[in-house]
Amino acid sequence: MPRMVALVVNEANRAEPDLRKLCQWIGCDPGLSAHALQWANSEKFGLAGRVGSVSEALAVLDQVHLRALAQAATVSGALQPVRGIDLRAFWRYSLNTAKVARSLAGTLHLDASAAYTAGIVHALGELVILGQAPRVVQIQTTAPPLGLARARAERRLLGFCHADVIAGLARKWHWPDSLVDALKHQHNPFGADNYEPLAGVLHLSAWRASAREAGLTGNELTVTFPGEVGVPLGLDIDVVLQQDPIDWHSRRAEPVWR
Repeated sequence: MPRMVALVVNEANRAEPDLRKLCQWIGCDPGLSAHALQWANSEKFGLAGRVGSVSEALAVLDQVHLRALAQAATVSGALQPVRGIDLRAFWRYSLNTAKVARSLAGTLHLDASAAYTAGIVHALGELVILGQAPRVVQIQTTAPPLGLARARAERRLLGFCHADVIAGLARKWHWPDSLVDALKHQHNPFGADNYEPLAGVLHLSAWRASAREAGLTGNELTVTFPGEVGVPLGLDIDVVLQQDPIDWHSRRAEPVWR
């Protein structure tokens, strides 16, 4: 988001940047978070596959790299709107997913930082697909972006889905295997060949953020709750709803999709 990019650029250009502020701002944005992890896990630092959060990334990047990251963010901030999705709503949804994922991970004694990272970047593959395969827009009415039915619709049309895209990028960028696996299996955490608790947390968190965007309440929440994912983790709908963050990012002003 332009505001986050501006904050990062201004802070990174100071003589002594405040790393706490940079961590907060970069960690609130899917694109900036992905950039930071991509750089920190690059071969030049010798930490490939070991940096799994923005705070860890900023401990690796020196001021020269921070300024370069800010410059890259400036370029990324000039991206054109992506047809078929509201980028402001996408950003809000991603941030809310990350907050719920961090909270759920804490209740299960999983890595809360890894869960937050997975939540903030998990839907970036959707932007890639919409930018490169405009025909995907034809499924908007039956499977809107960021809804839990979207992945199946994309696989029917393309043979892959947005989870495959972001997991593929994460593997190419040498992110930790646990993060790659959570992103890849986010839509089927407990399939025949895998059991990925972090992916289950991500799935439930995405459901909660998507339901909030759609304005679901009461019985609608009960009907749509993915119990097949919650049960293996020992999480029912009441426990998941109890993890709602106090600071949901803004009130819903428009739907996730358009």
